[in-house]
Amino acid sequence: MAILMHATVPGITADQYDALHVELRSIPGIFDGCISHVCVASAEGLDIYDLWESERDMNVFTEKLMPVVEAQGWQSTGGSPQVFPVHNYGFPRNS
Repeated sequence: MAILMHATVPGITADQYDALHVELRSIPGIFDGCISHVCVASAEGLDIYDLWESERDMNVFTEKLMPVVEAQGWQSTGGSPQVFPVHNYGFPRNS
């Protein structure tokens, strides 16, 4: 079952996110199961929204993500992400 994940990451800048994203893209298969990803920057930090094929795919990603996040010095202050079961999703523009 597909899931929607929302994580709030306070105190992280768009530049820090960009540096992390570059490093993550070099890890083979890290985004397997990710259908869609959106990052919204605000004065407080970042809001991340991911659509995953399954919660398992998200958890595998998180296991690979955390060592990279820690190596870049990000602090885990946003709490646990929210995860919602998805009833339906689509890409209306491509229909």
